[in-house]
Amino acid sequence: MTVFQDVIVVGGGAMGSAAAWSPARRGTEVTLLERFSPGHAFGASHGASRIFRLAYAEPDYIALARRALDLWRSLEAETGTSLLDLTGGVDHGLVAPITEIADALAAAGVPGQWLQLGEAAARWPGLRFTGPVFFHPSSGRLHADNAVAALQKTVPDVRYETPVLSVTVRGDDHVEVVTPDGALHARRVVVAAGAWTPKLLPGLLSVRVTQEQPAHFVPLDPAAEWPSFIHHRPSLGVYGLATPGEGIKAGFHGTGPETDPDHRDFAEEPVYAAKLRDYVREWIPGVDPDAATPISCTYTTTPTSDFVIDRAGPVVVAAGFSGHGFKFTPAVGELVADLVTGGETLPRFRLSREST
Repeated sequence: MTVFQDVIVVGGGAMGSAAAWSPARRGTEVTLLERFSPGHAFGASHGASRIFRLAYAEPDYIALARRALDLWRSLEAETGTSLLDLTGGVDHGLVAPITEIADALAAAGVPGQWLQLGEAAARWPGLRFTGPVFFHPSSGRLHADNAVAALQKTVPDVRYETPVLSVTVRGDDHVEVVTPDGALHARRVVVAAGAWTPKLLPGLLSVRVTQEQPAHFVPLDPAAEWPSFIHHRPSLGVYGLATPGEGIKAGFHGTGPETDPDHRDFAEEPVYAAKLRDYVREWIPGVDPDAATPISCTYTTTPTSDFVIDRAGPVVVAAGFSGHGFKFTPAVGELVADLVTGGETLPRFRLSREST
């Protein structure tokens, strides 16, 4: 006789862990399968820091980030773990896109203010500004590794080093998940496997997998305060934040070469590494541009850079977080839990938008 589980989640990174955590909170039986060991560095969820911010130009992203903020605080209380540090954030550079963000935040009632050049330069001398700066206090950093571990604390059945070989729909309420140890069966399966999602669900969605290479730079003044920051430029937009114990993280957004997650070399790409050091030398005077530790991670990017959080029959997919999804992690888990029980997703995250 086939034994059915309520929900199997494939992928134990941030999104998969949240996709298991949220249904488990509602009393659903969940099994989480992760192909690697805890804390591995093969995907997109490892490390000590990710930016948290409400600062988007799209109202639905602002609302989702607000919900995520509440859920991050709930997770901290549930697990006794400190995860989110609100340091404040700044956007600078091209005025037009920043104005869209400022206007959207104002319409949503989210605090933010424009700072004159001199005020911003005096407050954050480690950064160079050439024009007005938009400051939003409800921004900061998340500890990525600790967040994944905290999410998994409340999931009773987490199986590491359990790669999934295939996911096959056998009926309206029957999905077969094959692992090296045999087949498992569930009424619902959530695939949140990051860069491996297209391999498990071929043809379902269109994503581009790249190997990105930000770096940690050594600060000249270890006691200086840093906001999270986004530099809006005509090309090669830059993000960054302070990571305690590791330095000032900075990187270009979505410029890495395409890669196969099973055959990554993790090697630094010299051209963009040099461009990043040149950028830091010009725009981040508070660090040593020649004292850098490179980081390697993956982006799984959709054509619109919006996420895919949707259901195809008994399979729920959460993928394509396009280098800006981590901040939303627990709210994504909540959307997945809704889909598992028959609810709907937000129009922005439908498969139909990203499948062509």
